[in-house]
Amino acid sequence: MTRQRLDRESFVPMYYQLQQALIQDMDAGMHRPGDRLPSESELCDSYGVSRTVVRQALRELEISGRIVRRKGQGSFVALPKTSELLVQSLTGLHEDVTSRGGTMRSDVRRLERVPATPEVAAELGIAPGDPVIVLDRLRFVNEVPWVTVVTYLPYALCPRLLEEDLTQQSLYALLEDGYGVEISWGRRRVEAVPAPAAVARALEIRRGSPILLLSSTSYAPDGRPVEYFVASHRGDLSRFEVRLERRKGAPYNPLLTLQSADT
Repeated sequence: MTRQRLDRESFVPMYYQLQQALIQDMDAGMHRPGDRLPSESELCDSYGVSRTVVRQALRELEISGRIVRRKGQGSFVALPKTSELLVQSLTGLHEDVTSRGGTMRSDVRRLERVPATPEVAAELGIAPGDPVIVLDRLRFVNEVPWVTVVTYLPYALCPRLLEEDLTQQSLYALLEDGYGVEISWGRRRVEAVPAPAAVARALEIRRGSPILLLSSTSYAPDGRPVEYFVASHRGDLSRFEVRLERRKGAPYNPLLTLQSADT
């Protein structure tokens, strides 16, 4: 279908006009998440512009995260990213997704009692070898594999957790409502890393694709560690929003502490 040609008399660059026209089409539902956009030549004919203009517009859309370009296949409307709010609220991914009207389920790949490694023991404030519960989940948002999460909890805190079905429910809600474990605050570290082979297979991405690796320790109101997890998020689907505050006269600190959780 031939579209209205762009305004060549405008001071607004042609590529930006095309970029905005495509965004309007996506927002209006003409191109839905996962849909393939018209080819470069089709866009040239539809909007009466050069291939250089089309390529620049597509490049800007890719940079902004609105489309995904696949070599030999074309350009596709990107899936909407799930935002997790860091610092402002202490919620889990299950609560974040369902509050936005999405669906969340987990493939529980491991749930058992194991001795704590030195790393896990240090995070949970227990002795190496003390019993902990390890919970390994592949989590799906709207049936798309989104994140792998390996969670460790002191066994004495909630031994009956080994009998729970955690495919659909929030771990945090279960801990609070079922076991009286209140999580007050958390410390999180975030870094961008290439996806290892096992994580890439689980998330259905290429090995070495960028992922966001999160490690977090959560604490009870009395300061006692109650949970430690390591999560690998797909970099193309996840976005984290952070509230920053400037304190006059505060010394520069290159380490940003993020208080939140992801369970």
